[in-house]
Amino acid sequence: MKRNEFTANRLREVLLDGRWVANTNYKEQLESVPWQQAVQKVGDLNTIALLTYHVNYYLGGILNVFNGGGLEIRDKYSFDLPPIKSEGDWKSLVGDFLANAGKFVEHVANLPEEKLDEAFVDEKYGTYWRNMEGVIEHCYYHLGQIALIKKLIGENRE
Repeated sequence: MKRNEFTANRLREVLLDGRWVANTNYKEQLESVPWQQAVQKVGDLNTIALLTYHVNYYLGGILNVFNGGGLEIRDKYSFDLPPIKSEGDWKSLVGDFLANAGKFVEHVANLPEEKLDEAFVDEKYGTYWRNMEGVIEHCYYHLGQIALIKKLIGENRE
């Protein structure tokens, strides 16, 4: 299997339909959260909505590069979630996340093998391969947080 296909499969697993590593994925976790729980604070943890926005922010920023644009995202803006005041706001965020996740997976699957060894935007960011692996790790990190926050919210409701 080529690296782009392997990496796309790993991304698809964490984002859309896998269960092997974490026994869940973003799509499964996010589609089962009502908006009130998505914005519910648990101690000083980030909310599920904020983590969803954060991961989507990076997916969207890298998609922009894939589509020929520049790397315009900045870490300092990655938690600037607009207010979620309704189920519609939440569903819109989840829909945007899932659409970006699908596009992201497809772009990675279609990357030419030699592109994976090229510098991602600038040499200081490493290669495309390194960045795609970083996205996978980043996604699993925050997926674990979302799953834990959902459990904590469930315990607080009993």
